[in-house]
Amino acid sequence: MDALVIQTAFLGDVVLTTPLISVLAERHGPVDVVTTPAAATLLETHPAVRTVIRYDKHGADRGLTGFRRLTSVLRAGHYSTVYLPHRSVRSAALALLSGARERVGFGGTVAAATYTRRISRAPRGHEVERLLALAGATAKPAPVSLGLTADDHRTAERWLAAAGIAPGFVALAPGSIWGTKRWPYYGALAARLDRRCVIVGGADDASLAADILAAAPGRTVSAAGRLGLRASAALISRAAALVTNDSAPLHLATAVATPVVAVFGPTVPEFGFGPRGPFDVALGKDDLACRPCSRHGPMTCPLGHHRCMRELSVETVAAALAAVFSGEDSRAICPRN
Repeated sequence: MDALVIQTAFLGDVVLTTPLISVLAERHGPVDVVTTPAAATLLETHPAVRTVIRYDKHGADRGLTGFRRLTSVLRAGHYSTVYLPHRSVRSAALALLSGARERVGFGGTVAAATYTRRISRAPRGHEVERLLALAGATAKPAPVSLGLTADDHRTAERWLAAAGIAPGFVALAPGSIWGTKRWPYYGALAARLDRRCVIVGGADDASLAADILAAAPGRTVSAAGRLGLRASAALISRAAALVTNDSAPLHLATAVATPVVAVFGPTVPEFGFGPRGPFDVALGKDDLACRPCSRHGPMTCPLGHHRCMRELSVETVAAALAAVFSGEDSRAICPRN
């Protein structure tokens, strides 16, 4: 019985869907996944995935022509069941037109009218567990995971060696597609730390990386835009810790078991996208009445002050990192304030 998962949301959402994919693969055998080109490279080596079907919905496949092309591909797959973690009308239409007899997704949306089985989406809890509900109440817990290859690890090792970075470094992920999610003090943090720092991210993060390099010359190197997604995850796996905004690198670190200090500004961990490790910490300004201000975080602060990030100090983040390095529970030492 062939199964298909349609998940074309943001990269972090795709990473958090891997436990569901793993559980479904135990039930159906390796599954096919429709996802974005950015996420495709991350899933194509995952052991629970048979085939990755790329859907460039904002690029080459944009519009009705691309949609029709994809529906033809899906119909040719003769899928029996489609699982829909992404609650969009477009994903629901793809599932309906695939010809699959069973379409499983979350109730409570316009798209749910096309599903044959509707699952209640928990209002609280982590997104991993919420998505696992699509596999049924008896689904076994599964970790967030990546299909990193030996080549991915060798690429990361070679890059670090060429950059002169020894074990024990701190990875910094300053980027986010949402402007208000970007903590502005990564450069000051890098200058303060007594460890080398490696900046991770995509080519779009080059300007952020340049600012950090200028603030901490000789102490920081940038891998932003210089490594592929899987090699970047392999690099994060070698870090002593990752400091990150509420963005995809947080979930990559979860998948490779690297301790995380996550900086939350306009969003909050209670939305279900926080770190999951026993010594991870989520930092934020909980005394602000305007926070959270949106589900994703707007590009600019609606009130113009961006206090949720500006008032989260370098000292607070550095203290959280120190707790991680000492092996203590940083939640007990660095409360979110």
